Formats: sequence, structure tokens, C-alpha cells
Amino acid sequence: MSEFEKDEIKDLASKFKDKLNSELDYSETDASVSMAGGGQLQPVTSREYNEFKKAFLPKQMTWYEKACNYSEKIFKIKPSDKDAQVWQDAIDTIHINITPSGVASFAVLGPLLIFLIGALVFSALIPILFGSGPIMFFVMFFAVVALIIYAPLRQLPMFMSNNWKMKASSQMVLCIFYVVTYMRHTSNLELAVEFASQHLSAPLNLDLRKVLWDVETEKYGTIQDSLAAYLDNWKETNMEFVESFHLIEGSLLESDEERRVSLLDKSLSTMLDETYEKMLHYAQNLQQPITMLNMMGIILPILGLVILPLVVSFMEEVKWYHISTLYNIFLPILVYYLGTTILASRPSGYGQTDIADNPALQSFQEKKILGVVMKPLHISIIVAVFFLLIGVLPLILNFVNPTWDIVYLENRGFTVLNSIPELPPKFAFLEYKCPVGQSGCDAGDLIGPFGLFATLLSLSVTLAIGVGFGLYYHLKSANIIEIRNESKKLEKEFASALFQLGNTLGDGFPAEMAFGKVAQTMEGTISGKFFELASNNVKRLGMSVEQAVFDPNAGALAMYPSNLIESSMKVLTESVKKGPKVAAQALINISQYIKEMHKVNERLQDLMAENIASIKGQIKFLTPAIAGIVIGITSMVTTILGKLTAQISKITAEGGSAGGGMGGLVEMFKTPSVPTYYFQIVVGLYVVQIIYILTVLANGIENGADKLSERYEVGKNLLNSTALYVGIGFFVILMFNLIAASILRGGV
Repeated sequence: MSEFEKDEIKDLASKFKDKLNSELDYSETDASVSMAGGGQLQPVTSREYNEFKKAFLPKQMTWYEKACNYSEKIFKIKPSDKDAQVWQDAIDTIHINITPSGVASFAVLGPLLIFLIGALVFSALIPILFGSGPIMFFVMFFAVVALIIYAPLRQLPMFMSNNWKMKASSQMVLCIFYVVTYMRHTSNLELAVEFASQHLSAPLNLDLRKVLWDVETEKYGTIQDSLAAYLDNWKETNMEFVESFHLIEGSLLESDEERRVSLLDKSLSTMLDETYEKMLHYAQNLQQPITMLNMMGIILPILGLVILPLVVSFMEEVKWYHISTLYNIFLPILVYYLGTTILASRPSGYGQTDIADNPALQSFQEKKILGVVMKPLHISIIVAVFFLLIGVLPLILNFVNPTWDIVYLENRGFTVLNSIPELPPKFAFLEYKCPVGQSGCDAGDLIGPFGLFATLLSLSVTLAIGVGFGLYYHLKSANIIEIRNESKKLEKEFASALFQLGNTLGDGFPAEMAFGKVAQTMEGTISGKFFELASNNVKRLGMSVEQAVFDPNAGALAMYPSNLIESSMKVLTESVKKGPKVAAQALINISQYIKEMHKVNERLQDLMAENIASIKGQIKFLTPAIAGIVIGITSMVTTILGKLTAQISKITAEGGSAGGGMGGLVEMFKTPSVPTYYFQIVVGLYVVQIIYILTVLANGIENGADKLSERYEVGKNLLNSTALYVGIGFFVILMFNLIAASILRGGV
């Protein structure tokens, strides 16, 4: 071949490659693979796969993708080879379109932007909110925050990868169940993996779909090669999952039917046995980290609140925003970090079916109030704003008239004042004061509110936050979780129902008649209602077996959404095509699998019971009760210190030289610089944050990655625990202030 011909062929190949690249519209961030001839070509992905990935990837991941890609364009940083490899492995796990350079760039630019924006915004707002204000405190605060979040941003891909694996691992038992169930009647691994991907939820369904796409796009020649590459990611953390798939693959090579089925049964039992053993060790090692979490994140911080009134009394420079920074930012982050560390080591389990985002169930989230259909978000906002307006009423009244107040004087009862009294009254609505040492001050220099009723009204701010969020999560999940609970009851009975259905099919009855017979046998149970509905669809509506079960409007599954039941019925409709005997055997085997899975799940719940009870005790009683009592003590101490300061100051002023010796006491006893009004809001917000974090932790330990259960428990606990905290706080504050008033009665 002449040189001219060679050049012409290269020219043609180059034009063809350019044309192919432009038509396939490759993403710049996709990893490239080499072509023969030295060129680079990105891996082929289909539009359907990209749409599927876009629909199921969490929103925070898409935001993280954009942040990393923009950061890489603005300021590209090349990481070390070691970091790049670790990040790339994590990126491949979570299926996001970023590069290691994007991770490194965002880890630097993100903290820098937080520091610059935070410092500039607060430098502009602080003079408006606080006068001269603590500008340097917030500048230093954002500088420390920027330094602290640098390391977590570098670890974020690994954190996302671990979270992804935790969610995926909770679905592994079901994954093996679906694959084995399908291969019992059809020995085809590719179809079995596709069947599992259709009935699992994110993220494991995305992983399995990716395995199939890699075969379809010829990245790997066979499904076995694609699975082998995927299973490499689980060898260190979930070896039982890898072993189970190897047993399934081994069944493909068996010519003897009995031996093939035995290997499939062995794969599921291996997964169940190893899951139980790993969960046993996890439960044994869980006591120490949970104790540490309770002590460092809950008990010590709440007990530390008792001495804070004394701290702010003797250290005038300590303000409410210093306490808020500690209790509403650093401590919740610490507790959240410890909680995620505990969850990250959780082994795979039998995860619950998440139907929270099922479009067919969205209408169950809405409520009809006074004839108007409202969404949970709108209801929660209305309730939160109502309580918030009540809570900030003291601030609004002070803004309108800084010297106005309602006070209780011994000789006149409750009296409206338009000036600051010389001595603090026994009880006051607002009680704004001049700073210690000043006999008179401008309205802008007043500090407060210190009044008892203002403190009680501050509890409404906590109600606005706790009840607002709690109501949103409760309304969003309460009706749906009732539907799933009915489905779970059906799942418990379904093993027996499937066994009876299998026996009926084995006796030669067609599936259309078998539904009716099982419904009669199990009359009065949820399983009986399920099969009765399917039977009525066949008899009265003339539906086929498949339509009677799967029809989106009238099908039996529309009333009982469950992936487990859906997959079992799918196996029925597929196997019945091969004859009633095959279908009967398939259903009997499925019933046995479901019983084994349920038995292991009950044993896992028993293992977790003690640790879960400890966390739930903190959520439901200890945390809100202790915090409510502490707030009452704080209110009493603040009241006593404030009134002692005023009385000593009066004695000193009236006594002249005789009272001069009291000057040291005036310096020692100062009005606390943090009113109980603000103090309670800080503590109330901390209680709400801790309840949320502990609820997520308890749900994660008990149920794995189950968003529906998490939302329901968060809503229920926020409503109940916030109400308990506010109730205890209200009565303790009132009672302790009455005690303080009686103690100081002679000096008022």
C-alpha cells in the first residue's frame, strides 16, 4: 500500500471519528478509553440510561456535580495520583459526572467562597442588627468554618460512596432473592439481573442497570464479565454478596436440574446467614459508640447549660450568638458526624420498600382544610408562621415602643408603664433594662427582654421550628406509611398465601380460578382481600391474570404497593406460561424464601432492640425533659442575679459612704448579658436538631436506608418531643420564677 493510500485511510478514519463524536455528543467529564490507532473516545452511554440516572440520582449529587465542574473551570487543581485514584473509585461508585480535579478544585474554592461571602454579608448586616457589633467574631467564625470544612469536602466523594453502599447493601438480600426467584424457572442470568433491577429501588437498581448497559454498549463482552467488574467494589465490605452471585453463576454450568436449583438455594441462604452474622457483630460493637454519642452530644452539653447563666453573668463579652454558635452549629455537626460514622459501619440487611416517592401515592400527602386542598408544605408554613409571630411579639412590641411594659407592683397589681422602673418588678411582660452601672440609657442601649412572660412566649419560637418541621414530615408520610403497613401485613401472610396458591395450581386449576379459591380459604385476612380483588377483576371486568394484578388503576397491587409482592406475582405470570405445574413449584419456592427472609429479619430486629431502645429513650423523654428543666433553672438564676444586682446597686447609691463597701458586690453580681428569652430559643433549637439527628440515626440502625420510615419517625418525634419540651419548660419556668419571687419578696 502506497503512502498516499495510507494517508487517505487515516484522513477518512479521522473524519469518521470526528463525525461520530459530534453525533454522539459525549460529555467532557466522562472518562476516556483508548481506541486502536491512538485516538480517544468516550464510553458509549444511551439516552435512556442518562435519563434513568438523572431521575434516580439524589438532588444533592447533581448540585455537587455542578459545583465541582464549575470549580474545575474556574480554578483547576491537579490532585496527586493517590488521591485521584481514590476519588475516581468513589466517583464510579456513585455514578456522577465529575473528575478528581473537580473534587480538588471545589474543596479549595468552596471554603474560600463561604469565608468571603459570610464575612462580607455579616460585615454589612452586623452594624444594622447590633450597632457597632461583633464584626471580628463573625469574620473569625467564617475563617474557622472554612478551615474546618476543607477536609470534609475532600472526603465528600468517599462519604457519598459509603452512603451509597450503605443504601445499596440494605437491598442486597432482596437483590439475591429476585435473581434466584427468576432463575428458578428461567436459567438466564441477564434476564434475572434485569428482573431484579426492575423491582429494586435506588441505588442498587441503578447499579444493576449500569451492569446491563455495559454489556449492551459492549464495554464488556458478557454479563459475567460486567458483573465481575461490578462485584469487585463489594469484596472488602460485602463478600457474602459476591459469593452469592458466584454461586448463581455456577448454577448456569450445571446440567443436572436438582444440582442447579441447589446452588440457587445455597446462594440465598449464604446471603441470609452472613447477613445475620455480620449484624450480630455490629450489634455487639454498637454499645460503646452510642454511649459516647449520648454523653458528648446530649448529656454533657445539656448539663453544661446549667452553668452558662453564671458564665454570662461574670463574662460580659459572652453574648447569645456565641452560645448559638456552639450549640446550634458545632455540637449538632459533631453529633451528626458521630451518627454517620456509626451508620457507615452498618452491614447489609433486609431493607424496607420505599414507596414515599411513588407518583401514584402523591395525592395521599394532601389534606382538605375548610374545603381547600393543601399540601403539607403550605400547612406547615402557616402553622410555623403563626407560632413564630407569637414568639417574636416581645421584640415587635419593644421595637414599637422601647419603654412600654406591663409590670406587677405590690400596691397596684399589674400596671402599664411608659418608663423603665427604678427596680425590677416582681413580674414583667417585657422587662428591658439599662446596662449595669447606668442609671439612665437611650432606647437603643436597652438589653432584654428579661420578663417572665417574654420568656414564656419565647417557647413559641421553639414550637414554630419543631412543630413546623414535624407537621411537614408527618403529613407527608402518615397516610403513605399506613398503606405500606398494610402491605407489610400482607407480606407477612403472603408466604402462606403463595403456598396455598401453588398447591391449588398444582392440582390443575388455572390461575384465574386459583385466585378465587385462595381468597375463600383465607377469607378475613389481608391476603384474602388481595386475591379476592384479583379474582373480582377477572370475573367482573374480564381482565387477564396479569391485568388483574398489575393494572395501574384497578389492579390488586394498586391497593397494596410492595416490590416483594409485585415480583412474586411477576414470577407467577411468567411461569404460568410454561404450565401450572411450573408455576406451582415456583410459587412454593418463593413462599419458602419469603419465610426465611422474614425469620432473619426478625432476628436482626431482636439484635438491635436494646440499642434502639436507648436512642428512642433519649428522643422521646430524656433530652426534652432535661432541657426543659435546665431552662427553668436558667430562668430562675437569671431572675435572681438580675434582681440582686438592682438591689445592691440601690443600696450602694443610697448608702453613700456607708454603702461604698457594696461596690465590689455590684461588680461581682451583674445582670446576665444573655436574656433567658434568647437563651431558651438557642436551647429549643438545639433540642429540635438533636431529636432530628437521633431519629435519623435510630431509623438507619433499625431499618437501613428507608426514607419513608425516616420521615414518619422524624415527624412523630419532632411533634411529640417538642411539645414535651415546651410543656415541661413552661411549667418549670413559671414555678421556679414564683419561687425566686418569693425568696426576693422582701427586697422588691
